[in-house]
Amino acid sequence: MSKSNKDIKCSFCGSGKQDTLMLIAGLDAHICDKCVAQANQILSEELVTRKYKSTQSHLTLLKPQEIKTHMDQYVIGQDDAKKVLCVAVYNHYKRLNQKIDKDEIEIEKSNIIMVGETGTGKTLLAKTVAKILNVPFCICDATVLTEAGYVGEDVESILTRLLQAADYDVAAAERGIVYIDEVDKIARKSDNPSITRDVSGEGVQQALLKILEGTMVNVPPQGGRKHPDQKMIAVNTNNILFICGGAFDGIEKKIANRLRTQTVGYKVSRDELSIDLKNLYKYITPQDLRAFGLIPELIGRLPVITHLNPLDRSALLNILTEPRNSLIKQYKKLFDYENISLDFDQEVFEFIVDKAMEFKLGARGLRSICEAIMIDAMFEVPSAKNNPKDLYITLDYAEEKFSKSDIKKLKVA
Repeated sequence: MSKSNKDIKCSFCGSGKQDTLMLIAGLDAHICDKCVAQANQILSEELVTRKYKSTQSHLTLLKPQEIKTHMDQYVIGQDDAKKVLCVAVYNHYKRLNQKIDKDEIEIEKSNIIMVGETGTGKTLLAKTVAKILNVPFCICDATVLTEAGYVGEDVESILTRLLQAADYDVAAAERGIVYIDEVDKIARKSDNPSITRDVSGEGVQQALLKILEGTMVNVPPQGGRKHPDQKMIAVNTNNILFICGGAFDGIEKKIANRLRTQTVGYKVSRDELSIDLKNLYKYITPQDLRAFGLIPELIGRLPVITHLNPLDRSALLNILTEPRNSLIKQYKKLFDYENISLDFDQEVFEFIVDKAMEFKLGARGLRSICEAIMIDAMFEVPSAKNNPKDLYITLDYAEEKFSKSDIKKLKVA
């Protein structure tokens, strides 16, 4: 005999049909909408817990030399910066996996600050390390950050981007890597008091202190001020590795003053003959960062300082051709999709490097020059009725296309 509507009840909580929004019928049982929602919540929490445990057990902790070997496939040169970065990252993830011993020795975070000219590979180094370790990674720009209450982005937006990179998995995000670019742009402008408040300078540095050191931060998942009614997500930054990078344009003069030398001209003192005037970044110390405008509290939370060497001609030539994802290999891959074999004359590479040295844009200048040379071929070849099977770029062709482009106007006198 079939049951009436009044006799049908949820098999889990016993609620009648009149007390629920919906009763879902099974083979010999019913379940209400409230029990479905509760079961879904329990399942979600269990999946997060299992994922966190699997993240802890499957974290590939490579040795520093193994990390550097992987980085060498993507980044050319900068051995000193690679060595510092590999050791700092290795020690950081040993810290995550440590067990509290009886002596209660707790390893502190090893946040990193990288100093180097534009185009030397600061962002690429951080990106490559995160790719090797397979952890959530995000890049944020310090220039858009302001103090709370002012137009711009709050410091918490850094962690919002990390959460988005981790697909809102808080456990994974709390073991991630954050790269803060252009950190030199939030330096204190001057020591003199001003009638106008510098809301993107020293105030941002002070707001970064607790996040860099490690604390619980309430992070808005959709951004700070556009969605004021959203629920906050609590994120612990104690295990997040922060890497800061900046060009610190003009810091060479402060280094030179400390070394009692000069950036222009020659010095004949025997004590200063060993100083490399072409690369004063290698002598950088926390004292120079403080003189540039970083507050001592921020410098203290970035204990690992490394520098990137300026790129010379041979380094740019290697960057153009050697890495796994080098520019030349990328162009060859693009033409492979058209079933065309692309090849270059060796003199073309030297021509591209010579122009990049003139523009003084580092490795970033290589892409602009290559685009100026290859743009006509990439525009015409896909639409040609009889596509050539082989395409060979000669020096005359490269010089002709480059001379017609607007990029030649960048030439430095």
